[in-house]
Amino acid sequence: MELRTAVVTRMTKETEITVKLNLDGGGKCSADTGIGFFDHMLDGFARHGLFDLEVACKGDLNVDCHHTVEDVGIVLGEAIKQALGEKKAIRRYGSMILPMDEALVLCAVDLSGRPYLCFEEEYTTERIGELDTEMIREFFYAVSYSAAMNLHIRQLSGSNNHHIAEATFKAFSKALDEATMTEPRIEGVWSTKGVL
Repeated sequence: MELRTAVVTRMTKETEITVKLNLDGGGKCSADTGIGFFDHMLDGFARHGLFDLEVACKGDLNVDCHHTVEDVGIVLGEAIKQALGEKKAIRRYGSMILPMDEALVLCAVDLSGRPYLCFEEEYTTERIGELDTEMIREFFYAVSYSAAMNLHIRQLSGSNNHHIAEATFKAFSKALDEATMTEPRIEGVWSTKGVL
């Protein structure tokens, strides 16, 4: 099986980002975005999806965290897309309902080639650590559109903002891991169109 890896670099006046991704890794992560809680979420994403992930980002955090979080989402989405290549023999769909204490989050993924995000979560604080909670949606929007995936995220329960956010990143990683798994019974891509 060929390696499903990608290295993507993006440089703008607001951010300088390099992401290295191995879809068939062991859950190793090195994340340095300058936002501690965001790094913690990326680590949970890599660890629970069994992806190897390196994220190096220098952003204009003197402004706020918006450009850093959104642009990391863009670059991670592009890395997912590149690592999947032609998407031959992947399961395409993945889902997870993940509990974390009182929080319960549903995530469903379709690696369809058509970007769409449905995001239904409520946060009761403006930020967790140095991460603005409104940026959680923006991160997943950026990932879904850059990777061209259909992504549904729904909070089923939860009152602790940290738990809701962490359950979200972990549910996404588990759903994405399932969707990117190869299925030996599939020849080509899993679509009546013949392409994804």
